[in-house]
Amino acid sequence: MSNHPHLLVHDHEDNVGVVVVEGLTAGTDMLCVVTHDNSDFRLTANADIPIGHKVALKDLKEGDTVIKYGEDIGKMVGNAGTGDHVHTHNCKTKRW
Repeated sequence: MSNHPHLLVHDHEDNVGVVVVEGLTAGTDMLCVVTHDNSDFRLTANADIPIGHKVALKDLKEGDTVIKYGEDIGKMVGNAGTGDHVHTHNCKTKRW
């Protein structure tokens, strides 16, 4: 197991984290670190997810607010289960 995080989460209120490694593949047991207090947890990636993309930390349904950095960054326009890829196919900013 890696001592380096696969996923960073900024705040305990966040419902998505950001992949911080290249080549993350489906089935990876990710080390996830919450930068607010340096706590950690584990989560399994359900898909190959590119670096810089988001992962659902809990089940998200269409219409749910996406929280990152403790802030509202958008809404779900599709569903994502825990460990699923969250990107433009299922998440949109509320600005547009």
